[in-house]
Amino acid sequence: MQKNVTFRMLTALFAALSSAALWAQAGVAVPRTASPAAQVSQTIGISTVTINYSRPSVKGRTVWGELVPYGWGKQAGGSPADAPWRAGANENTTLELSHPAKIAGQSVPAGKYGLFFVINKDDSGEVILSKDNRAWGNFFYDPAQDQMRAKIQVRNTTQSTELLTYDFINVTKNTAELVLNWEKKQFPVSVEFAVDDIVMANAAAELKSAKGFTAPAYTSAANYAIANKVNLETALGWADRAATLDPSFATISTKSRILKMTGKTAEADKLMTGALSKASEAELNQYGYQLLGEGKHDEAIKIMAMNTEHHPESANAWDSLGEAYATKGDKDNAIKNFKKALSLNPPENVKANSEKYLKQLGGMK
Repeated sequence: MQKNVTFRMLTALFAALSSAALWAQAGVAVPRTASPAAQVSQTIGISTVTINYSRPSVKGRTVWGELVPYGWGKQAGGSPADAPWRAGANENTTLELSHPAKIAGQSVPAGKYGLFFVINKDDSGEVILSKDNRAWGNFFYDPAQDQMRAKIQVRNTTQSTELLTYDFINVTKNTAELVLNWEKKQFPVSVEFAVDDIVMANAAAELKSAKGFTAPAYTSAANYAIANKVNLETALGWADRAATLDPSFATISTKSRILKMTGKTAEADKLMTGALSKASEAELNQYGYQLLGEGKHDEAIKIMAMNTEHHPESANAWDSLGEAYATKGDKDNAIKNFKKALSLNPPENVKANSEKYLKQLGGMK
């Protein structure tokens, strides 16, 4: 008897899908009014995770335990026994990764997967990724195609969500939390990319292309490594290549910074001394602020004073030197340099900054 029921259900489903396919081929494009299609994507580093799904509505129905049965079993729509919830409507809900990631703590290769959930009466649950991403809903779910399964804890929410919605929350440099919200339940799944490893590997690959003939490409890759303190020996090679292609302040100072970070201080200082002669006003100013940010007040003052010597008519250079002295706590020299900046008919932004500091320091007389 069960075989006959299953056969009739399969026949009915096949007929419905065939009819829909024929109408789609013969008709014009029209909106899907029931369970509209949606997509949500999150970038983490240079990687993306994308969810494609359809959005059923609650419509006053009892969702949990009825529309979506608890546990593994026969789901709405005639699926076989031991099937999870399709976590949406219509076609497979899919999760696509641009790079390898950890999903709910488990390593998953880059690719596109069918996404399923299980919810139990006690709000324990599971998330499942299937290598089969083309099936209709959960009707043809095959556990042999599972890429991963992991336990999750479903959350109860105070606010009801009428249309099933996926979102990303708690986004950090390396992670985000994928959540499915429907009715008064939230299904959380952690997503994590090894961002530094991915960025460095991608940089190495890109530098084998036409970008590998340009200094800015090597410099930007090296500066990422500096900022994130990763793969400094590799970055030193990139910085050296950039300085060879274009021996400018930008390339040489980048190499100097890596040398200092790897303990080669004398070599770094010697290189930077030579680079300073190549620096523009803007580059010296930026370098001075970099030193200020690192708490190296005396070194910053030295660089900014050099900038005023090279560009004595620049109000901005004198204003920056005033900031360096103010940051160090040298009130008298700060006032002196801010007044010098104002005497040079500065642009409005520089004038406003100098006057602000002078008021704070009591130098507006």
